[in-house]
Amino acid sequence: MLAQCTDHDCGEKRYIPHSCGHRNCPHCQNHENQQWIENQLDKRLPAEYYLATFTLPRQLRALTWRHQKIVYSLMFDCVQETLKTFTRNDKKLGGAAGFTAILHTHSRELEYHPHIHVVMPAASINMLTRLWKKKAGYLFNERALAKVFRAKMLEALVDQGLKLPGDCPEKWIVHCKNVGNGDKAIIYLGKYLYRGVIQEKDILRCEDGMVTFRYLHAKSKKYKTRTVTGEKFLYLLMLHILPKGFRRIRCYGFLHPCSKKLIKLLQLILRVIPFRMLASRQKKRPAITCPICGAKMKIIQTQILLPLVA
Repeated sequence: MLAQCTDHDCGEKRYIPHSCGHRNCPHCQNHENQQWIENQLDKRLPAEYYLATFTLPRQLRALTWRHQKIVYSLMFDCVQETLKTFTRNDKKLGGAAGFTAILHTHSRELEYHPHIHVVMPAASINMLTRLWKKKAGYLFNERALAKVFRAKMLEALVDQGLKLPGDCPEKWIVHCKNVGNGDKAIIYLGKYLYRGVIQEKDILRCEDGMVTFRYLHAKSKKYKTRTVTGEKFLYLLMLHILPKGFRRIRCYGFLHPCSKKLIKLLQLILRVIPFRMLASRQKKRPAITCPICGAKMKIIQTQILLPLVA
């Protein structure tokens, strides 16, 4: 694209490459990332929020990789069925749940590690009586969640005609921790949605066919480095490209996009000030600025560069 400075005294012209628009590009999707975070913060309700993580065991990763679209979809289905069942049967809640589920496929070291993060308020609503209930200090038992999730997931895999490995473990892992009002958990997860699995600043060196990158260790909270061949590095990146058209973010229950009126009604009754009323206004897409004078630039011409043919 050819951009020209709007300042008549400057008139600087610069060629700017087209945005690739890929959902894993950290440059092209930064604005969409911020929009998603603001939309989720705008739907918050007065309750304690929890971050639950449902992880597939190592023995099922090879099966998952061979049938990604099927297994990822089954993971979402089993997670939502588990949480909805627990919320409906809970003595203090006993109603419809609402939560946001996000699929991640990588570990901090970029290895294949499919799991689903769920941001969920410890609250429910009775869709018949419109009665709002919530609980504090505790959501659900992690072992019980893992046991039910395991049973639903294995049954779903068998129903799809997939052959289970013989060493599938009896014990699966589900983590569930309190995250306060949910804003930090939403911002943390939002940063991983519209960019690749690694940021450019974390790629430290690329020399002699070897790539060195850093990652934040989960337990020590300190940065560690890993050096692999260039081919291995590309392989690690390709592991986490989702099937075409697959959505990694899904909202359920009273947090579903079709429940906007219900959310606004709850916020009105419970006297919650929406996030967008607290913030000045939703951020607009950043404008292209002139590198010479800093004034705004406008696109005056677009073109497609075709590859040269020998």
